[in-house]
Amino acid sequence: MDTKKLITGALTVFVLFVIITQPKRAAEMVEIGFQGISDAAKGIGEFMTELVN
Repeated sequence: MDTKKLITGALTVFVLFVIITQPKRAAEMVEIGFQGISDAAKGIGEFMTELVN
């Protein structure tokens, strides 16, 4: 079996396991992830604004 497929499958099973067994914790992790993406986008925006000025 291809290593990439094996890792992807294992990660998928893990994510499903966490969502099913601990839905509240899974929601918190997703919220933290989106917050991180939002903060990164804000930082890039501020950097570009300062670069233009």
